[in-house]
Amino acid sequence: MSFFTNKQERIRFLKFAFVGVTGTIVDFGLMNLFSLTFKIPLIWAQAMSFTIAVINNFLWNRFWTYPDSRSKAAHRQLLQFFLINLVGIAIRTPLIAWLNQAILNSLTNSTAALPLENTIISQNLALALSVGVIMLWNFFANRYWTYSDVPVGAESKLRPNSETHPDNKGQD
Repeated sequence: MSFFTNKQERIRFLKFAFVGVTGTIVDFGLMNLFSLTFKIPLIWAQAMSFTIAVINNFLWNRFWTYPDSRSKAAHRQLLQFFLINLVGIAIRTPLIAWLNQAILNSLTNSTAALPLENTIISQNLALALSVGVIMLWNFFANRYWTYSDVPVGAESKLRPNSETHPDNKGQD
């Protein structure tokens, strides 16, 4: 059975991707707030925004993408989720610095009139490219480690109204 030919796994992937979009919004928003408003250096700003986005994504994934994942304690899953994301930030941190500099150099040498400052464009483009690099790593690593207690292809046994409370069997 191919992973993406299974309807339940496609749904999980789409939910995971949607959660990733919300995390990306949190990440971009906070990185810009920290770096542009509070003048925190980019590397620190993106590390802080990343950490907050990881917590956001863990909560959404635990309660919405994988509501059946309850045989592991939440703190254990959070640790696994965070470790996987640490690998992601270990890739992302040097990558974002390198991409930011490369993009900024290109923009500085360009004669194009852009509506935003080169720094804003380079930082956000560097972040977008970095996020793209680690998205698939995060999905598959979390699917097969953090949420390994949910069999691949298994349909959710929880009713939509009881997703956050698996012990609430029929008491909606």
